[in-house]
Amino acid sequence: MMAPFLALCCFLGLAHRLLAQSTFDPLAYVDPLIGASDGGNVFPGASLPYGMAKAVADTNSSSNQGGFTLDGSVVTGFSTMHDSGTGGSPSLGNFALFPYTNCPGGDIDQCAFPKKARARFGAFANSSVSAKPGTFGITLAGGIRAEMTTTQHASLFSFSFPSTGLDGQPAQPLILQDLTDLADSRQDNGSVSVDSETGRITGSARFLPSFGGGNFVLYFCTDFKGAEILDSGIFVNSRASAAVKNLTISRSINGYPLPGGAFVRFKSGAKPILVRTATSFISAAQACSHVETEIPGFDFAGISNAATEAWRAKMSPIKVSTKGVNESTVTNFYSGIYRTMINPQNYTGENPLWSSSEPYFDSFYCIWDLFRSQLPFLTITDPVAVAQMIRSLIDTYRHVGWLPDCRMSLNKGYTQGGSNADNVLADAFIKGIKDGINWNDGYTAVVKDAEVEPYDWCCEGRGGLDSWKSLGYIPVQDFDYKGFGTMTRSISRTLEYSYNDFCISQIAKGLGKTGDEEKYLGTSEHWKNLYKADQTSAWWNGTDTGFVGFFEPRFLNKTWGFQNPLNCSNLDQFSVCSLQNTGRETFESSIWEYGFFVPHDQATLMTLLGGPEAFVRRLDYLHDQNITYIGNEPAFLTVFQYHYAGRPALSAKRSHFYIPSFFAPTPDGLPGNDDSGAMGSFVAFAMMGLFPNPGQDVYLITPPYFERVAVTNPTTGATAVVRNVGFDASYRDIYIQSATLDGEPYTRNWIDHSFFTDGKELVLTLGRNESTWGTHVDDLPPSLGHYAGFNGTYSAKRMTGATGVRSYRGEFGISGNKWGS
Repeated sequence: MMAPFLALCCFLGLAHRLLAQSTFDPLAYVDPLIGASDGGNVFPGASLPYGMAKAVADTNSSSNQGGFTLDGSVVTGFSTMHDSGTGGSPSLGNFALFPYTNCPGGDIDQCAFPKKARARFGAFANSSVSAKPGTFGITLAGGIRAEMTTTQHASLFSFSFPSTGLDGQPAQPLILQDLTDLADSRQDNGSVSVDSETGRITGSARFLPSFGGGNFVLYFCTDFKGAEILDSGIFVNSRASAAVKNLTISRSINGYPLPGGAFVRFKSGAKPILVRTATSFISAAQACSHVETEIPGFDFAGISNAATEAWRAKMSPIKVSTKGVNESTVTNFYSGIYRTMINPQNYTGENPLWSSSEPYFDSFYCIWDLFRSQLPFLTITDPVAVAQMIRSLIDTYRHVGWLPDCRMSLNKGYTQGGSNADNVLADAFIKGIKDGINWNDGYTAVVKDAEVEPYDWCCEGRGGLDSWKSLGYIPVQDFDYKGFGTMTRSISRTLEYSYNDFCISQIAKGLGKTGDEEKYLGTSEHWKNLYKADQTSAWWNGTDTGFVGFFEPRFLNKTWGFQNPLNCSNLDQFSVCSLQNTGRETFESSIWEYGFFVPHDQATLMTLLGGPEAFVRRLDYLHDQNITYIGNEPAFLTVFQYHYAGRPALSAKRSHFYIPSFFAPTPDGLPGNDDSGAMGSFVAFAMMGLFPNPGQDVYLITPPYFERVAVTNPTTGATAVVRNVGFDASYRDIYIQSATLDGEPYTRNWIDHSFFTDGKELVLTLGRNESTWGTHVDDLPPSLGHYAGFNGTYSAKRMTGATGVRSYRGEFGISGNKWGS
């Protein structure tokens, strides 16, 4: 006979599918467990979009950065704050709860209190796990069922207990709450108190952020309902007492925080015991206010339904035709969209560092990852939230002095490359995001990034600005006495600073600052100063790749250094390529891959690399030889850069090479950690058929993975449609033969943001073979330099001939013409 829980799951699954057939419910195709194993590091639990409260079971996996994993690890607690998809140390997971059906013999000391000790009671079957937007559930091996849902700041847990404990005695449930976090980073002093009458537990502790400096104090408040209280008290290490109600505890001297916390024990477990808990960066009183105002009646079904509806509202702008498409494809798509709205998190009203009427968002983790596709995706689907995020970034600049490149738990995170908040602001600015944004302050902030070196550029701004301004590049082994940071990544920082400056120039143009526009367009060309035309590339066994011309490091005296272009590639098992002092001159990516990172001037780069045909061969080699790693964000744009060489069909082909082979709707279906929805947005954009060049008003067109995609702009109410004629659900006919935009022939292989805000219709006629659509010089995306090596027509074998031109300077009116000269 089917267990009641499994029967319910089957019924709900059928109900979701029936609803999807009648009204198209996107939530029927969301699986939060995608990426919950094999390093995806996602947060798969209950949350609102951008919610501060994020409830899930925490496991003791080495990949538990998002709290929960499906990799055979066991549950050590249930906590209410998490980040999603991050690397590095586990993030948050503070003040975990843990339930017992009873303590053997009625002796509270027979319950296991420390995290490591209670892990032996945390086994579970993967089949017992349920997850949908707004709700998460799991059954522990001992029979305890835990379900959870959230409001903006508070979480509501429901624990259902067997009638007897493991010792056969009647249930007298005990629920503890400890002063740990996922990373065991608690400092001195943690404190906890339990009210003997109501069982309310309050407390606080100081913790460390997971990818930055500093620390933070977090407070909590927890209430119980559902059974009469038997007793309550505190625990330290493996011992507890109902006679003591207050505890202050040190970290200890051995580097691991002493276990400590509080518990409440109940007389019966006949009914589910409900636990409402909230955290606050302000005070325990504010945490208590959150639980009282957001979960006043412990109404689990009501809170869960409200959370589900919040997700449905956020995801409803995008609707696709599922005709003929495998359900797993639709699930892959909508689950990717779902993950874009987990982080950043809206902590408005929870920032004790400064007083402001502006929104405050946290968990920008990290903008080096998010600027490429995650935040541009939200610009399409949730421009109101993006405006709030931009306001928060600018307000952080006002009070901290710098735009963050990474920020979590009220602290500065580590900068991975450039000042990439500049790209984020530019992307929003040129796409018309306004809603209360003070763009003059925003411009002042990005200019400071370009002009003023911070004392500690590990975590804000840019380092090496004296050399940047005098030499036009960041030297390897730079002499920098004005600011301090890890003296590595000279190539990737040069390339990123160049693009940051281009993005600043676009804001300057929009604000009418012509002199600044020209200045930063000029410095955006500094990437050329590290291009070494005669540099070859060989594999470690000495075999030449056959390609010449790569970026290389240079010293202060302008002589060349050397880094093997294949170092830090997907196949390099030896190099250190992160933020260590021994790191290379590229960050988390090879010179081969960074060799394509000139997003604003593909035309000039293409000419340096030998023209369109050579550019395509090099891109093919990058992908076909596994030099690139699609599980890391620098690979994203390279999938679609064939557009710039007049070969949009190859972008479509490459997109289908990676999806679903590397992105599948399974727990182990992500090629790397999700990075706060970066991987999710890559999948969503690629399957929607419009991929951004972030910081520019450019979306590169490929056929969607569906017959029809409709996107309703939440601000204008207009619906943009991409429709495939001749759609083939087996994805053999993936090449555009012709296109129309609002009924008129359209040959450009890119489109701008007005497509979404004005609600236009793009109709793509598909075929099995590559065509001439989008291959002419006039069809190519804007570039700062001039396209060369095209003859105005496309041959499947060759592209040669006279020079064609198109430039950003012309497209954006700098020369007074639409087209460059």
